Amino acid sequence: MSACGGGGNSGGGTPPPTTFVLTVNSADPASGVAITVAPADNNSAGNGSTAFTRTYNQATTVTLTAPNASGTNGTVFSSWTGCTTATGATCTVLVDANTTVTATYVAPLIKPTVTVTPGAASIARSQSLQVTVAVSGGAGNPTPTGSVTLTSGSYTSSAITLASGSATVTVPAESLASGTPTLTATYTPDAASSTVYTSATGTSQAVTVNLQTAVAVNQALAGPPVTDQLLGMNMAAWYDPTTPAVVPAFQAAGIKALRWPGGSWSDDYHWTNNTLCNGTPNSNATYPQFVNDLALAGSFDVALTADYGTNSTCNGPGDPAEAAAWVADSLKLGLTVSHMTVGNEEYGSWETDMHPKPNDGPTYAAATAGATGYYAQIKAASPSTLVGVSVSPGSPAAWDPAVLSGAKGFYDFVELHYYPQAPGAESDAYLVQQAAQGLTTTINQLKAELATAGAANTPIYVGEIGSVYTNPGKQSMSITQGLYAGQMLGEMMNDGVVRSTWWIGFGNCNGTAGNISSSLYGWQSFGGYNIFADGPTDTGCAGAGPIGTMSPTARAFQLFSNIAVNGENALTATVAGETTDVVAYAATHSGGTALFVFNRNQTTPEPVTISLSGTNSSKGVTVITYSKAIYDQSQNNVWAPPTTTTMGAQSLPLTLTLDPWSMNVVLIQ
Repeated sequence: MSACGGGGNSGGGTPPPTTFVLTVNSADPASGVAITVAPADNNSAGNGSTAFTRTYNQATTVTLTAPNASGTNGTVFSSWTGCTTATGATCTVLVDANTTVTATYVAPLIKPTVTVTPGAASIARSQSLQVTVAVSGGAGNPTPTGSVTLTSGSYTSSAITLASGSATVTVPAESLASGTPTLTATYTPDAASSTVYTSATGTSQAVTVNLQTAVAVNQALAGPPVTDQLLGMNMAAWYDPTTPAVVPAFQAAGIKALRWPGGSWSDDYHWTNNTLCNGTPNSNATYPQFVNDLALAGSFDVALTADYGTNSTCNGPGDPAEAAAWVADSLKLGLTVSHMTVGNEEYGSWETDMHPKPNDGPTYAAATAGATGYYAQIKAASPSTLVGVSVSPGSPAAWDPAVLSGAKGFYDFVELHYYPQAPGAESDAYLVQQAAQGLTTTINQLKAELATAGAANTPIYVGEIGSVYTNPGKQSMSITQGLYAGQMLGEMMNDGVVRSTWWIGFGNCNGTAGNISSSLYGWQSFGGYNIFADGPTDTGCAGAGPIGTMSPTARAFQLFSNIAVNGENALTATVAGETTDVVAYAATHSGGTALFVFNRNQTTPEPVTISLSGTNSSKGVTVITYSKAIYDQSQNNVWAPPTTTTMGAQSLPLTLTLDPWSMNVVLIQ
């Protein structure tokens, strides 16, 4: 009897799963590539090194990950084949049959070197620029083919096809931004090079791109009259005025005017016997010798500074009678003193003043004015001599108002001194680019003071000029002070200054006592107030050359002597473009026009155009230049002169390129 529900047989149950083999290979190299495998197979085998196999149940999803580098022969991953799906180095396989996958490796692509070479280091924005782009794969590799594109700021070139690994790109005018942009070239390989090279970029050195600077001269409106009395030098009684080299050196530089007897010594100096209350003048610096051997010998105009501080016995204040006798004696010697100023810088406590209330504006004004004051007595002795007072706009605040109002009617001119820097605080950038224009600001302040005092249009004499008020260092010998001096002369011409005298011509070396910092440009390790060399016997400044050698500052006077011609008038020169670097002054000149044009950039030439209103041609142009490059010869003890270029007839506007840190006289006939 069989059991209820019985049946079946001993061979029944679930069949085993179907399995397949996954083969993992690699190419280049064919073996040894470590592949990450997930999940492990039926035998618990996971990661492996090619070539290897894994066994999986049907419908298992397996993820394989190849390394970026093969690790054996330097090849890099390229692609998978045989995968269900592949993304980058990851291969996904749905195992539903025996399957073979291969990770293929290839030699790595080379990143070529891209070199960008501009055809010029500096251009005007109005100029085009040729740029050479070279693409190199390195030694032993094929020459890259493809194209390059050049970019800079908003500029992008078209794609230029390489020829023998190189291409030339012409950047059109006005394409580059002003300043110091760089240019970047991007290399794109073509089909032939794409299996060898990647794309790559290269960047040039900075290119200086200048605005095209235009100097326009308005010839229709004549400005202040030009005077050669701006070409003046101080001389002092401590230096021998009979020194033979002085007169020819001054004449070579175009010097026309002198001031005597020397700054603060003036309020301590007594001309009758060549003595000082405190000190000893040069024994040859008697007044007759100064007149005969220097003033008359060189036909120089002379200004004297009357002793306001001490009387001849050195026990009281200055005596107007001594000043009056001085100009009277000058007439006997054959010299009419053109200007006499009452005292030197008596607004300052550093000046000798034996008046009961020293360095006091009202006291000074009272001594100048009145029937027995300096003015009246000097004018009585020499009616043609102009009498002036010392001024110092704004410092001290009370001095100028007291003097200009208290002595009103008793001065023919005012004397101003200007030193824009303090010792130890010198700055080349300030001196070259701002200091000279600061004088015009001071003069305008002085003109306002004169107007307030009811003495508007009183002539202004700048009796002392320098770059630093004491203890000059290497800057005083450098092109930087020369550029400052040249601009000072141009500013004074435009400001209508009637006379100026630089401090000092000869005899005031300062040796190594001043600022000789490497932060200041220059080749000398010494400094001096004097701008003509005293010669090798002056050991502190022996490197300044033979006696009479002109420093860059003296060269500025020499250049300006071509412009400071009596009978001419200043003209307005307007600069558009690089106004920080370029400044210009202009005047009429023998029926033509003369310009004094400066490049205040230390390293970059400045292209300029010069136009004259109402004129489109010139029958002759001459350019006289003194530059940093000329000054630089002094490092070898060569103090070279300016260069002169005769350009002949020219159409206008005239195009010139100004050398770095240069002053240029341009004479247009």
